[in-house]
Amino acid sequence: MVISKKYYWLFQILGWGVFFLWHIFGAWSVGRLSLPDERLVIIQRSAGFAVLGLVMTHILRGSILKLKVLQLKVTAQIWMFIVLTLAISCIAGISELVIYNKLNLLNEKEIIIVNRSILLIFLNNSLAWFTYFITWSAIYFIYHYVDASQKGQIDNLKLKSHVKELELKTIKTHINPHFIFNALNGIRAMVDENPERARAAITELSNILRSSINIDRSETVSLADELNIIKDYLALEQMRFEDRLSVKYNIDDKTTGQPVPPMMLQMLVENAIKHGISHEVNGGTVWLSSALKDSFLELTVESTGRLKKQQKDSGFGIRSILERLKLMYGDKAGFEIVQSSPATVTAKLRLPLIL
Repeated sequence: MVISKKYYWLFQILGWGVFFLWHIFGAWSVGRLSLPDERLVIIQRSAGFAVLGLVMTHILRGSILKLKVLQLKVTAQIWMFIVLTLAISCIAGISELVIYNKLNLLNEKEIIIVNRSILLIFLNNSLAWFTYFITWSAIYFIYHYVDASQKGQIDNLKLKSHVKELELKTIKTHINPHFIFNALNGIRAMVDENPERARAAITELSNILRSSINIDRSETVSLADELNIIKDYLALEQMRFEDRLSVKYNIDDKTTGQPVPPMMLQMLVENAIKHGISHEVNGGTVWLSSALKDSFLELTVESTGRLKKQQKDSGFGIRSILERLKLMYGDKAGFEIVQSSPATVTAKLRLPLIL
């Protein structure tokens, strides 16, 4: 972010004003201001120095902005600052010599040096200006470097927050409509035949919908709560598939209290049925297991079916899981989905343990 013009000019005037006062104080401290002949010259030279410094640094700033130096890599920025500062110092060195000579502000020593070697006093002036301008450039560079770093961190945090919020909202609204229609049709068919099962199915469906609505209220839920939703979901799917769907659990009791991202495991189960079981003429089996291994909670969903490249690379569920894991755990979590046997697909989540 480029500093606003209001504050830029305020700092410029204050900074070079301090230099002007410093020169006056230096002359006063050695008693030169008490000499009438020198007083006016010292004030004029000091004022000229401050004005020239202000003008030259403003030109330097304009060059930095015009050449878009602040958009380069840090190393390139540093070199560009040095080169531009050196160039402006040379211009200031010759400008000071010309202005002071025109206004008769050179002292006797400087006149002698000019008469002997104009190059020597030019180099001397340029070197003096370079020390001032490199200090100005360092302050300018550090300000923008720190400002850019802070802005980058803030933008990064905002982006992560936005992506996370968007991801959760997307997941919340990504309830498979076919699943809902199938569940409602199954419930309607059972209303007369098996009213008790129909009532239970309505409860199961409401639990799933309530969980999806509340997903953005918490980053994690216990594995036990996640499994309850999965059991409700599978119970509704078994109404549709009947004996074509078999479910087996192998849940370690030590894992049920561990926190997991809400609806993530359920999404893997949904994918297993959508892309696997539903395409098998004779149906199949879904195996759910959990275990503690090497400081990780390992969750596995195995199902009958064949892994399609589209399902692995670009499916909404897989992309969503990978993005959520990265946001929540960085590189600490892991996920893979493979064709573990000719007729079985295995999806595995590895989440760092919360002790």
